[in-house]
Amino acid sequence: MFKEHDRVILTTDLPKEGLRAGDVGTIVHVHRRREAFEVEFLALDGHTVTVATVMASDVRPVTARDITHARPTEIPV
Repeated sequence: MFKEHDRVILTTDLPKEGLRAGDVGTIVHVHRRREAFEVEFLALDGHTVTVATVMASDVRPVTARDITHARPTEIPV
């Protein structure tokens, strides 16, 4: 289903990583059996906020009905 460079949307909060459901990231690595992914999350200015290991069940694909929403992050830059 998902492949490298696909944009995905978190469906659950990942408090340890400072991420919230609805955050948008890009898959940068697909783990064996596609059960998990390394996903890069960027700030709107283009810098990497974090790269997190995310389970396949915790993301969904981006759709034409989605809209981007900005929020400040607690992660130090």
